[in-house]
Amino acid sequence: MKDQKKTEIKVGATVVLGLLIFLWVLGWAKNWTVNSQRNELWVEFSSVAGLAINDPVTINGVRRGYVEDIILKADKVQCLLNIDPAVALKEDSKFSVMMLDLMGGKKVEVYPGISLNGIDFKKLQQGQFLGDIASAMAMLGSVQNDLVDVIKDVKISLNSINKTIADEKFSSDLKMSVANLTEISTNLNLLLKNNSANLTKLIKSSSELTTNANDFIVSNKDSISQTISAVKSTLNTSKELLAKINDFMDKTNNSQNNFGKFLNDKDLMNDLKTTIQQAKDLTKLLNDQLKADGFKVDAHIKIF
Repeated sequence: MKDQKKTEIKVGATVVLGLLIFLWVLGWAKNWTVNSQRNELWVEFSSVAGLAINDPVTINGVRRGYVEDIILKADKVQCLLNIDPAVALKEDSKFSVMMLDLMGGKKVEVYPGISLNGIDFKKLQQGQFLGDIASAMAMLGSVQNDLVDVIKDVKISLNSINKTIADEKFSSDLKMSVANLTEISTNLNLLLKNNSANLTKLIKSSSELTTNANDFIVSNKDSISQTISAVKSTLNTSKELLAKINDFMDKTNNSQNNFGKFLNDKDLMNDLKTTIQQAKDLTKLLNDQLKADGFKVDAHIKIF
């Protein structure tokens, strides 16, 4: 009797333990909890790509909640997230739908944020879909034709390159170019090696010249400054002289001075031209008489 009771107790304990384990696994799978202080938050996504109710909500990769409800509104999807109240979400939290595993499972990954202010659980938050293998394959299918064209173009380019490289003339020219480049490099190395002493002297001389020039400038700084000042003064004086000459010419052209009045007086100029012409005629007459019978003077003198 005692052995039978022990067996019944063991069987009963095993059944109860198995039932408890079953209920615990079922509660874990269905997200059952005895804690009524859960935070609920609505998040809106453009697409959830197969996200389902009871899918996990992870905080930095650690499961801390689940998807309680999913509602389709127009072209958006709103998800109700049930999150452990121990998680401190900030107002700059980020929500992303991403792959849970390679079998196509989904989860909502939450970045809790670093802001000093906590999140408003009554406000609708905005999330993003990071894509998965299915979306990547769909995108690949959308560019399939372009990818085929690119592969064809690459194949044509490779064939052209192969033909070019296989061409004997091209190979010969390429080898000759490489040989010439090698020869030039060798000659340049020999030139540098043979003239290293001269190059050193040249660099040293350049350094000394620069040093001497600096010393000359430093030692004659005052003289150079005076020379520059003198040149500047001369330029200023020349500028003033040119300004006076320009002013004189302007006044002359506008008859604002005696010289301008003299040049621009038409009557005076005509009289001057007449006088010059008369002097010219008189000089001609005298020359003609001197060349002929001499200088004749026919004067009528009346004496009172």
